[in-house]
Amino acid sequence: MSTAPVLEVRDLCVSYGKVEALHHVSLKVETGQIVTVIGPNGAGKTTLLSAIMGVLPRSQGEIAYLGHAQREIEVERMVAQGMTLVPESRALFGEMTVEDNLLLGAFMRHRLGHRDERATMAQVFEIFPRLRERHTQMAGTLSGGERQMLAVGRALMARPRLLLLDEPSLGLAPLIVREIFRIVADLKKSGVAVLLVEQNARAALQIADYGYVLETGEVAISGPSDQLQDDPKVIESYLGLGGKH
Repeated sequence: MSTAPVLEVRDLCVSYGKVEALHHVSLKVETGQIVTVIGPNGAGKTTLLSAIMGVLPRSQGEIAYLGHAQREIEVERMVAQGMTLVPESRALFGEMTVEDNLLLGAFMRHRLGHRDERATMAQVFEIFPRLRERHTQMAGTLSGGERQMLAVGRALMARPRLLLLDEPSLGLAPLIVREIFRIVADLKKSGVAVLLVEQNARAALQIADYGYVLETGEVAISGPSDQLQDDPKVIESYLGLGGKH
């Protein structure tokens, strides 16, 4: 019996006024799959995530989540259905503790009657031991890597079916980037599907199952990530010298 993809986007168009930022973009994310969208600055990667989440309105196209077409996409409803977004800005509350930031991530589940935030937090601390060590620390005093861990941890507090990640490696040291990507790769084992938008094409393709290359608002190339890593155009444009290695 075939099951519907967690997410399927068909012919998505998004405009800012008269300027079309996304032009007939189609992609899908299967259960437990990591799918990455790579491409240069200004290609429309963040716009894509914002439209899927309901932050931006679409001008055309279909978005199906868990097999159901989403006619009116509202952020609150998508979160309630198990979709969470970690924005590029991380959007943490700097004057609140690590623990309180995490609890905010479970707000919608709590509102829906679930009382499992402490058990979920214990799981998040297993994934990010550094957050446990700093649970009483103000979020604004954390390092860049710790803030990214907190942003992902807060999203996981909602127990998502689909996690949207926008540029998780941005501004981080290479060692921290490797740690963040290792954790994202491990999320597959728990059945969380991930749609990863990333400029660091090499790191993204190493952990992804499937990839899409977005250029000027359109999908230029797509395929299994190992094929994209060997594609001459991808190597030349995004992986640089020695990209295959």
